[in-house]
Amino acid sequence: MLDIKLIRDNPDAVHAGVANKQVEVDVDRILELDQGRRTCIVEVEDLKQQRNANSKEIGGLMKEGKIDEAESRKSAVRQIGEQIEALDAKQAGIDQELNLLLLSMPNLAHETVPVGADESANPVLRTYGSPTDFDFEPKAHWDLGEALGVMDFQRSAKMTGSGFPLLKGAGARLSRALTQFMLDLHTNDHGYTEVLPPFLVNSDSVTGTGQLPKFPDEMYHLEADDLWLIPTAEVPLTNYYRDEIMAESLPVCFTGYTPCFRREAGAAGKMTRGFNRVHQFDKVELVKFVEPEDSYHELEQLTANAEAVLQKLDLHYRVIELCTGDLSFASAKTYDIELWAPGQELWLEVSSCSNFEDFQARRAGIRYRNAAGKVGFVHTLNGSGVALPRLIVAILENYQQADGSIVIPEALRSYMGGLEKLEA
Repeated sequence: MLDIKLIRDNPDAVHAGVANKQVEVDVDRILELDQGRRTCIVEVEDLKQQRNANSKEIGGLMKEGKIDEAESRKSAVRQIGEQIEALDAKQAGIDQELNLLLLSMPNLAHETVPVGADESANPVLRTYGSPTDFDFEPKAHWDLGEALGVMDFQRSAKMTGSGFPLLKGAGARLSRALTQFMLDLHTNDHGYTEVLPPFLVNSDSVTGTGQLPKFPDEMYHLEADDLWLIPTAEVPLTNYYRDEIMAESLPVCFTGYTPCFRREAGAAGKMTRGFNRVHQFDKVELVKFVEPEDSYHELEQLTANAEAVLQKLDLHYRVIELCTGDLSFASAKTYDIELWAPGQELWLEVSSCSNFEDFQARRAGIRYRNAAGKVGFVHTLNGSGVALPRLIVAILENYQQADGSIVIPEALRSYMGGLEKLEA
């Protein structure tokens, strides 16, 4: 949520920032409601002063025996009370509409973010490694996985529907090994505290991180309990400190494994085949709570932590910076990390590392005390560290052999019980 003072003092910049994010929000209506709210507050305070003054005089008039004048003042006090009640009701209506509009207002992009309409304007910042050099025609992961017996798309579709994948045997073990490998890396080498959070959250939680009220159709909702299946561990981990003044020294860094559930849809084609885009997937998440002046340094560190996973697995990837039109609703600046999938000749996003500045903290009421003892809003950051499905895709497609077997990356072999290859 943006600070209303920021919108009030910089309306032209806010208009431009919203336009750059390709989002339609009635900024002028927000300003109109804000002015109406402040007018109500001033009028109510004035009326309360009048009521207090009249109330004080009533006692004196009664003592002096001026009964009629005292009764007249009492009548005036009652009328003032009715005016105050009417203004309070008016302000409550304004507050409700204003709050809904503010919750629908996107975060503004940081000044360093390139302006652009869509992903075509995203610059590539760096690449790591080189594409695998095959002396045969590489296959896509769905062919490799089913031939090896580690994936079963037909039976998972029978159980649930498309977009809900199933791994078995060595495939399931590979997923478990990757999860343990990433958690160990982030806790032992990068200093994160591991958290295993609930996989269902309430509406206040998804409002705090920015999924509500804008994107209810992208999540799975249990209406009877008003609980939401988490779209990412970002939601429960960020809400750990909701409505609190943090007592811990900053930065605080959390990592956690969770399954994730999303309704996101896509057009038919390669991007919806196999594990490319699914409704249920596992992920290791990274979340940071930091002091405002450190947040952009911490974003670089968080991105490096996610990249370290891919470097240890010796996978070819690139880092791109999202332009204004491709940024998420809540993000001020984001780096996407994309893995190369040679069997499909596609770049697949495996991590999105974002700085939300104080946008989520304002929505969720997450504050801290600085060195001077002043209370303010923290900055929150998160990124995948990393998502499992496309990581598995990249391993299968990059480490495939001519006979259809898959070489296990050396960094994972101890987690796979010494197994060096996936074979049929």
